[in-house]
Amino acid sequence: MLSEITGMKLTRYDLYSYSLPFYRPVTLGGITLRHREGLLLKLSGDDGSGGWGESAPLPGFSGERLDEAASQLRRLAGSMMGREVTDDWVDPYGSFGRELDHAAPSVRFGFELAVWNLCGASSGRTLPEVVTPAPRTVVPVNGLLSGSPAEVLVEARRMRDTGYRSVKLKVGTSTVAEDVALVRALGEELGEDISLRLDANRAWGYEEAAEFVGGTAGVRFEYVEEPLADPARLPGLVRHFGVPVALDESLVGMEPEKVEETFAVAFVLKPTLLGGISRTLRAAGRALRLGVTPVISSAYESGVGTAALVALAAGIGDRPVAAGLDPYRIMAEEVLETPLNLPAPSVDVRETADASRTIDVRRLERL
Repeated sequence: MLSEITGMKLTRYDLYSYSLPFYRPVTLGGITLRHREGLLLKLSGDDGSGGWGESAPLPGFSGERLDEAASQLRRLAGSMMGREVTDDWVDPYGSFGRELDHAAPSVRFGFELAVWNLCGASSGRTLPEVVTPAPRTVVPVNGLLSGSPAEVLVEARRMRDTGYRSVKLKVGTSTVAEDVALVRALGEELGEDISLRLDANRAWGYEEAAEFVGGTAGVRFEYVEEPLADPARLPGLVRHFGVPVALDESLVGMEPEKVEETFAVAFVLKPTLLGGISRTLRAAGRALRLGVTPVISSAYESGVGTAALVALAAGIGDRPVAAGLDPYRIMAEEVLETPLNLPAPSVDVRETADASRTIDVRRLERL
């Protein structure tokens, strides 16, 4: 963590909104989106430094609306003006992060990200270097497959041939038999060198999940994310069938230190939904202590938030884990002057951090 923050005080905040069109409609949590709306917060210090953060509640998943997030950000940022920024502000286990617990998850993420970027700018460090003194230089990316079965297989071949080592398929929107057939075909197409992740978004009852697990016997996949509509039955599913599962929605709203689920092989960590950088880092630390793989993943943020995900993925654990950054590809426009180098099988950490610092304010609306 930083150790060079000496006497900088917050002097100003600026709040903006954005609306970025998607290349194609996306259905999330039963809601079809054609563009992404969010907020960008800029904090300024009396030493001339500035830092940007992003708050973008995800429709269908976030409990707070965009207007509620804007009101909370105004109140929170306004209450912090004149305060001195200390090392504690960028300590995930420090007391400052606890001050933000009353705010909505996307608000905590946006405010913390602005603070951490501000501290980095003030001390001459990139955000990844604020997260950890020696971040990885490259973060692998988990490719996201979508479309008809034929389109999925074509896209899987393309990803394989362009160097992706991990891909993810959404399941649970077709019949179990159709999902089984596609997963089996994907397993044959990808072979043993590419990791296959599955995400059911709690689509199945226990019997449906059991049918899927039985039907895909022999297919190698890293995990299936949140397979059950009733997550309380997950331990029994794992115990009975030995299927590897990952937790995502089940982690939202839980205190990281109180997570005890050791039956999962991975925790999918989305800072916008979990509630900020500190909570995400604490959840990742808890995962590692439990022997669980922490996977940083997107909630369809713009380049500001996505760059933060890269920084987190570059600093967590002792080995690289493919991050869920591929939703960025759906953005037809960006708030950054230089868009991130995505989609790609991996991203350069320093290049991403540098790109995230320059915002095109002409694309924003001041609030």
